[in-house]
Amino acid sequence: MSALLDGIRKNSFVVFGRAGMDMFADPAGTKAEVADTFRADLGGSSANICAGLSKLGAKSALVTSISDDAVGRFCVNRLKHYGVDTQYLRSLAGEYRISLAVYESCIEDFQLVIYRNNAVDFQVTNEDVDRVDYGAFGALITAGTVFAAEPSRGSTFRAFENARKAGIPVIFDIDYRPYSWPSPEVAAEVLSRAGEESDLIVGNDEEFGFMAGGIDKGMDKARELAAKPGRIVIYKMGHEGAVTFTDGEEIRTGVYPVTALKPNGAGDSFMSGLLAGLAEGRGLRESVLRGSACASIVVASPGCAPAMPDTAGLEAFLSSHPGHTSS
Repeated sequence: MSALLDGIRKNSFVVFGRAGMDMFADPAGTKAEVADTFRADLGGSSANICAGLSKLGAKSALVTSISDDAVGRFCVNRLKHYGVDTQYLRSLAGEYRISLAVYESCIEDFQLVIYRNNAVDFQVTNEDVDRVDYGAFGALITAGTVFAAEPSRGSTFRAFENARKAGIPVIFDIDYRPYSWPSPEVAAEVLSRAGEESDLIVGNDEEFGFMAGGIDKGMDKARELAAKPGRIVIYKMGHEGAVTFTDGEEIRTGVYPVTALKPNGAGDSFMSGLLAGLAEGRGLRESVLRGSACASIVVASPGCAPAMPDTAGLEAFLSSHPGHTSS
């Protein structure tokens, strides 16, 4: 585990995966189908992780393809706004389109509509990933969506190889989105391979269960993956907290209860808070709890990237909140 933590403590991350535009109904509580006004900001799991890390004081660079149009340029501008390094973005003309997510800030009958026709982020190539200076970063992060189609599937596995050659660890957020994949069977096989090639794996009970062939087998799958010496596996269970597996140890942690406005964005913020905590030299249990706090902050506010806390916001939340649930 020391090599993994040493890499994370460099506090500089290269992140693979999609960027997109989020449009969320305004004001909070308005259903999207009757909204007069929408707010727009950065979206996409990997872009959100980048923004969250940057807001917490880390360096982050996103590797992806974007569409050469107004929406693609909007996303680039928002990445720059959040302090994300955009040197590894490649703009593609033609019919490829960046992702668009339309949702609302309300829990009851929550609706999230994602448009990914001709998704441009799947067009990341071997040449794109080979341009990255892996030695300039402490760790590689990827979200599972990149593996749903070629050429980004093969190129991201190539990036894993490049990272190993450079001696930096691989961090994998399973992030299973069924609509992106050709079949559940392909998804299970490919995501399992990605897990086997990673040093830190984060997913929820449904995602591990999917990889294992049944939700009742998910925790056993997490334990199996964690059997490799030095690997950390974090098994999230929603409001029931999380179990962290590493080197034969099981660490159970709770959550910070809040009044949620929406369910989305929590996983991206969790990852950012977790890694920022580890980068600061905090212990694993405390870092998982800080990730949980970041997740709670995001679900209690509109939007994803704009809702993610900076360090001062996270500390204010922790100092004012009654505390996390028992684990």
